[in-house]
Amino acid sequence: MAKVESFELDHNKVKAPYVRLAGTEKHESGAVIQKFDLRFLQPNKDAMPTGVVHTLEHLLAINIRDEITGVIDISPMGCRTGFYMIVWGETPIADVVNGLENVLKKVADYDDVPAMTAKACGNYRDHSLIGAKIYAEQVLNDRISHDPFERVFE
Repeated sequence: MAKVESFELDHNKVKAPYVRLAGTEKHESGAVIQKFDLRFLQPNKDAMPTGVVHTLEHLLAINIRDEITGVIDISPMGCRTGFYMIVWGETPIADVVNGLENVLKKVADYDDVPAMTAKACGNYRDHSLIGAKIYAEQVLNDRISHDPFERVFE
């Protein structure tokens, strides 16, 4: 059976919110991609409602590329405690934390959800901008750690 990195993580020991480098893959051509765990909530203690996750996914997708170079994708975790982000190249954790904080600060300025139409979104009725604002503010108030196991702010 294949090993899945996130299933190897002891979710009882992490201290959210944090950014964690979850893996680096190097292709024989020299291309490098990294996967980051952008954890907003403490696993097995809390979870965002689906409408909040969906709205944050839209807002992150729209804004994170302005903050972090080489973003390939940002996707919600099935457990609804955060997001995975995949980037080209090697990006320092501090850059990811700063970029994520900048995006979460922008959430408060939105009056509507981008791409919330039947044409642009596969479930356009399931959004919560109010909830997204609340959770973004909570993560910012709790501060995003640079380490998943210790509260480290660089």
